[in-house]
Amino acid sequence: MGMVENLILVFVAGLITDFATGLGAIPFFFKKKFSDYWLVILWGLASGIMVSASIFGLVPEALAAGTWWGLLIGLFAGVLLVIGGSKFMDSYDLDPGTFEEATFKKMILILGILTVHSFPEGVAIGVSFAELGFDSGVPFMGFLIPPLAIIMTISISIHNIPEGVAISIPFKAMGMSRWKMLGATIFSSLPQPIGAVVAFLFVRQAKAFIPFGFAFAAGAMIYLVLTEFVEEAREEGESLKDWRTPFAIGTIAGFAVMISFGFFLGYEI
Repeated sequence: MGMVENLILVFVAGLITDFATGLGAIPFFFKKKFSDYWLVILWGLASGIMVSASIFGLVPEALAAGTWWGLLIGLFAGVLLVIGGSKFMDSYDLDPGTFEEATFKKMILILGILTVHSFPEGVAIGVSFAELGFDSGVPFMGFLIPPLAIIMTISISIHNIPEGVAISIPFKAMGMSRWKMLGATIFSSLPQPIGAVVAFLFVRQAKAFIPFGFAFAAGAMIYLVLTEFVEEAREEGESLKDWRTPFAIGTIAGFAVMISFGFFLGYEI
């Protein structure tokens, strides 16, 4: 397959994860509120999937094609990306009251800030497709797709569902219509297909950076889980007697899902 076809495939993979964010708004079409217990489980599930994909997928790929120093530099660069995005978002007040009083322009600004958060996931998708069309892979419509790319696309899609729920809650509180809320959640993850294409182009044109790209994506995702997903789960579980138990259940389930996918695809996890 040519470069254009490869770019379309990578963009579609990013688009799938983008639309998965919209799935988080779907329950609000039928139910006003989710139980905190299940939200904590979902955050744990997303955490387990992304950490296992990083540790057992991205990191070994980085080491196989590079060095320990390259791995450490890539991990650190990924962490810096997330820190930079977080600092940018922290400079704005995003509490529910802000949404309730938001003018149209302010709502667009808030959505723009939220999209910064989703860029590292797009990078991870693009990097996971770095070996697209090489000697091995899972055949699909004439492509040989790296098993890691399938795993990353599925794992980030699953992660995006509870994130979509979290984004939908304040929009629901400000009285936004269901369809506009759905559109807003999808829009918030729009950088994912864009970031996927940019990262894919970069690592394919500069193949020496492929191991760095794997490490970069792993660093960004692990740091996101440790600093944001765990905190989100803790906040969602404030009403629970013990939020750690459902979070642990979700995390273990996430690892189990990744192991199952790896076994099914013939990929060592």
